Amino acid sequence: MKKIISIVSAAALIATMAAGCSTEKAPADTATEDTASTENTENTENTASTDAEGGETSSEGGRVFGYTCMDGTNPFFVALENSIREVVEANGDTLISMDPANDSNTQIDQIEDMISRGVEVMFVNPVDADGIIPALDMLKEADIPMFGFDTQVGDMSYLVSYAGSDNYNAGYVCGVDLAEKVPEGGDILVIDSPTMQSITDRVDGFLAAIEESGVEFNIVGQQDGQGNQQVSNQKATDMLTANPDVVAIFGGNDPTALGAYTAADAAGLSPMIYGVDGSPDVKALLGSTMMEGTGAQSPMTIGKTIAETAYSWLNGEEVEEFIPIETFLITADNVAEYGTDGWQ
Repeated sequence: MKKIISIVSAAALIATMAAGCSTEKAPADTATEDTASTENTENTENTASTDAEGGETSSEGGRVFGYTCMDGTNPFFVALENSIREVVEANGDTLISMDPANDSNTQIDQIEDMISRGVEVMFVNPVDADGIIPALDMLKEADIPMFGFDTQVGDMSYLVSYAGSDNYNAGYVCGVDLAEKVPEGGDILVIDSPTMQSITDRVDGFLAAIEESGVEFNIVGQQDGQGNQQVSNQKATDMLTANPDVVAIFGGNDPTALGAYTAADAAGLSPMIYGVDGSPDVKALLGSTMMEGTGAQSPMTIGKTIAETAYSWLNGEEVEEFIPIETFLITADNVAEYGTDGWQ
């Protein structure tokens, strides 16, 4: 099990190269379309400007970067994509951002489209760690360098560099907190997402922490919430109906935890609920509701880090293959340090 990585609207910039440090630059600059950072649930990219007939306008000079993430509507990825965009545009370059809406086949099609549109670097976050490999092969064949973020791909040798949260630790700190607060143990529900390596790592960390604690916890239900609030709400509703006496629910990300929160509230139950992200929505609930904690990460730090790493590599500098970003627990005890109006 990998103990690192894995996660808002986002943009993919990809390249042909085995993971590892390299000092070779990517293809030369070209002119292409300007694009804006907005969510797209229709699986097409959003453009910053259009010509009189509704077509995209071209930017003058500068490199063209591509961006893809698993779910562009997730607030985490919205913040992350914005951070990448700020770095790219500050350098006078263009970012083309597409949202596959958690569909692996759509993500492959969109990456192929971005290749045809001349992207020179790709930022990649997979819907499915292994399912994205055909798209990575296309990027490699096109000699486009790839930089991963938040969630690892199935074969990391495709990437020049990767920046992501220590997802294992993000789940682990939640498990430690639960064991300390419920020393008598009890039944637990887990809402995971097996195709998302980042969430798998978080669940693994959470389960390891409660096992190491020696407290007798029983996992009486574990289902795939697809990292989605609506899906997780239904899964949690089903599991709570069968197991109304659970003491806690662990969700693989904050949207999942929020789905569980809504389900528990509707059922008149109050298990302790943990998520992972450190999102403003969850932070606002800490201390006054059954929402107990969130293994926090910083999408802005991840986005800025991987974008600056891409530029360092393009400038001929040696870069790290793997760049872990710190994760930590936020509860009612320390939420005031981070605020509830935005991401940390």
